Amino acid sequence: MNKSWIYVGLTSLAELVWIYGFNTASTWWHWTLIVAFILLDLHFLAKACEELPTGTVYAIFAGFGTVGTFLMDIFIFEEQISMSKVFFILLIIAGVIGLKLSDDKNDTKGVLE
Repeated sequence: MNKSWIYVGLTSLAELVWIYGFNTASTWWHWTLIVAFILLDLHFLAKACEELPTGTVYAIFAGFGTVGTFLMDIFIFEEQISMSKVFFILLIIAGVIGLKLSDDKNDTKGVLE
């Protein structure tokens, strides 16, 4: 596994941490931690883009953040589920998978030799 894919995972997880923080922060040090996670998130995003196609990295990052936020809303913040939300989340997932598959066929960057 390419090290850059680990950065993609880390940037996606860091994004969910600071998004969760936006909903729960109540003191100055909470906001300090959120800013630290945003900076860490951007660092991991930049590292992932060094060896992987930027479009693919960003699509996965944005897709994971969208789906993760949707799941946090449901399971942590008890939001209501609608069929239209589920449909569009599935559409995002299909788009991310499609971008990943199309980049793998045309890109040799980041391939282990």
